[in-house]
Amino acid sequence: MTEFKSKIRTIEWVDTFSRMVDQTLFPYEFKYVDIKTGDDMFDAIKTMIVRGAPAIGIAGAHGVVLYAQELKNLPRDEFIKKLLEKADYMATSRPTAVNLMWAVEKQKEVIKNSNSDVNGIIEELKQNAIKLENEDIEINKKIGDYGAEVVPKGATILTHCNAGALATVGYGTALGVVRSAFANDPTIQVFADETRPRQQGARITTLELTMDGIPTTLITDGMCSYFMKKGMIDMVVVGADRIAANGDTANKIGTYTVAIAAKYHNIPFYIAAPLSTIDINIKSGDEIPIEERSHDEVTHINGKAICAEGVNIINPGFDVTPHELISGIITEKGILRPDYKKSIAEAFKN
Repeated sequence: MTEFKSKIRTIEWVDTFSRMVDQTLFPYEFKYVDIKTGDDMFDAIKTMIVRGAPAIGIAGAHGVVLYAQELKNLPRDEFIKKLLEKADYMATSRPTAVNLMWAVEKQKEVIKNSNSDVNGIIEELKQNAIKLENEDIEINKKIGDYGAEVVPKGATILTHCNAGALATVGYGTALGVVRSAFANDPTIQVFADETRPRQQGARITTLELTMDGIPTTLITDGMCSYFMKKGMIDMVVVGADRIAANGDTANKIGTYTVAIAAKYHNIPFYIAAPLSTIDINIKSGDEIPIEERSHDEVTHINGKAICAEGVNIINPGFDVTPHELISGIITEKGILRPDYKKSIAEAFKN
């Protein structure tokens, strides 16, 4: 098995292309791949070479630059028209994670507001993408520090899916909270759900945490209630792919189940996410589009079938946790509390 680096930069703009960790290869191989065309970036997002809402957002911003480079020989007006169309197309590569749409919109603002020639617009898009990259890391560190304030001493934290450095440019949201808490209290430990069907918890979260020397126990998705009843879980922290204006939160499928179990056992359940994950244009989780993914993710593991051929499959990639089950939303501006309609609105005013 490959020896992994302790410091992870998930995605980064390099000269004229995007370099990212290929997360489909974990845990067997740690490999960077270079994405050099807009269509290749679209595919990298769709096939989850890059994953995690914040990282997908940066990938989308990079994708707009790649398309701009491909269109650079067009006259300026035609260049802008075609590039805006390509940007809209990039935003459709995955429908649930709103950070993708947010980052693409940031790039579209650059295109629309620029007075530069074609080469100047491309350079402005590149610099804006790099700016968004660097801001992501700083935002995650702020999320981590705010979240650490509510982690009890010696706590065991349950997390679901992967909301760590590999779901962001670096550091992480939910795992950013863990990292910041562990820096202050090395008795902190983590229980990680395996997160079927793609096993991001088993393949990626456990990898990140063991690299950092944070004690981690892997459990299957159906085990959380067992350990909660035994008093072995002190709090839950997960990431998010889209948060509605009322606090309803879409995250990896299975999150809703964990939230229900936590509520029953009186265990605090927190969301950790940047404000860019909050979609103030939708009132509730009922309006969040849920991606339906390939049936092969359910029927196969490592390329081998695990069920009878011909069985019916439904594979939603996400579920929505109602705001009533959420103790707080940890953001770079602090921890938002119920009433979420009010606290979210206030966060966007400041």
